[in-house]
Amino acid sequence: MRPATADPAAGAMLAQPEVAVPAAPRLAEALPVDALGRPVLLAGEAPRIVSLVPSITELLYELGLGERVVGRTGFCIHPAPAVRAATKVGGTKDVDLDAVRALAPTHVIVNIDENRREDYEALSRWVPQVIVTHPVQVEDNLGLYHLLGTVFHRGAQAQALAHALQAELAACAPLAAGPARPVLYLIWREPWMTVGPDTYVARMLAQVGLRAVAPDSPRRYPAVDLGAPGMHPAPEAVLLSSEPYRFRERHCREVAALPGWQGVPVRLIDGEMVSWYGSRAIQGLRYLRQWRESLEQAFRDKTGP
Repeated sequence: MRPATADPAAGAMLAQPEVAVPAAPRLAEALPVDALGRPVLLAGEAPRIVSLVPSITELLYELGLGERVVGRTGFCIHPAPAVRAATKVGGTKDVDLDAVRALAPTHVIVNIDENRREDYEALSRWVPQVIVTHPVQVEDNLGLYHLLGTVFHRGAQAQALAHALQAELAACAPLAAGPARPVLYLIWREPWMTVGPDTYVARMLAQVGLRAVAPDSPRRYPAVDLGAPGMHPAPEAVLLSSEPYRFRERHCREVAALPGWQGVPVRLIDGEMVSWYGSRAIQGLRYLRQWRESLEQAFRDKTGP
């Protein structure tokens, strides 16, 4: 996950075609649809896939499609070492379009938050199928599994992932239903930046009873002044994510020493587990349940018996 700089799908919704026979189903109902609501044709026997989304790349391998992934970004590092066989085509926001074209992909997969609109538009002119993704709720991963599993004929694998995710959501349900602890989840330094309540990260935290608080801002990833009050409710803990900024223990000490934050637990958290969707959401929920317990232990240690 990286702070969004552009929405590649804004204003790009396509009309859904209809058939002429009155009783026939609409095409969009017969085929899976992507985040733009467009029907996605089922792949042939030998698709050539370029993934420009790290968590989607990992999901494709989980679906048994690793040998069909011909291109990836430099941030697509899982699963190692298998993913190294796919050609790097730049980053999520600086895609080498010539490198993508040279791979002759049948499918390119992008994400609304992570990729640039101009790259999406350029790819759409010559790639047979550009699939746009945009999971916002944790449960949206179920639709993502279905979409890719159906398009690439991996229905059984997709169903297995869906069952595993549903089991983890059920295990988290008591925490989600209980009192929520307000937390400040930091993703960047200079300036400090956090996540807004309408982000996937915030929804993941909510599954274990953690409420992401942020300054009042229209931005999904707003800057925050740690020296000024204004967040309501006040955070009871500060979480420093391992990505996109690589926070370390020294940053925990830095925040804990700031005026107004003394005595507030400041902890490192694995950003991949919280912000990566797809198959990682299953492992991420399990990780967050354990992490929430470690946070509660920090509060118990602070207050004593």
